[in-house]
Amino acid sequence: MKLEPRLLPVALAGQPRGVVLVLHGGASRRENMRVSPAQLSVLRMIPIAQRIEREGRGELAVFRLLNSRRGWEIKHTPVHDVRWALEQIPEILRRTLPVCLVGHSLGGRAALLAAGEPSVAGAVALAPWVLPSDDPRGVEGKPLLIVHGSEDRVASPARAAALAARLHQRTEVSFVLVDGARHAMLRHHREFGRRAAEFATATLLRGRSSAPEASARRRVARSTAAGR
Repeated sequence: MKLEPRLLPVALAGQPRGVVLVLHGGASRRENMRVSPAQLSVLRMIPIAQRIEREGRGELAVFRLLNSRRGWEIKHTPVHDVRWALEQIPEILRRTLPVCLVGHSLGGRAALLAAGEPSVAGAVALAPWVLPSDDPRGVEGKPLLIVHGSEDRVASPARAAALAARLHQRTEVSFVLVDGARHAMLRHHREFGRRAAEFATATLLRGRSSAPEASARRRVARSTAAGR
């Protein structure tokens, strides 16, 4: 069985000014396992995509990406699927528009690592599962937002905060620590969704991130200390 990514339209505005690409997470179960549209890591991103659609008020095209396979493989990662989607979207819309990536967990990692792609204007990483060696390239001048739960036991808030601090030397980065939130974003889903939607619309429709640089720097410093 050939595994291929799938692009699902959530909202196709008549004359969109920007595009939001929503990326799911999901750990590997076995090698080359196909992503199911019904798996929880996929379903939890639907309300966030819908929130972004509402916040965009008909000015944003919103797509959800289903990765070609679960997890993060060495030879083929979700970043490859993001790049594929970024090539498909202009063909669907018949125009090239700025894109904001919004991903959760491994999708958050993919959003950060793919943020340097030419068509990407900014990225949101919700509870991203990152490694200390992660070094997103080409993100200079592109606003980034990382939202993490303080009680996340799957993806390390400290690692995410450390990455935010490193990236802040090159671009505008906001790090928001949601008190009491866990990895699945269940109890605080409105907070995660609100942050993602406000950032995406601000980046694409107002040309800037929603958080001032000085405020972002303070949050990065506080959250890094809290995550130790």
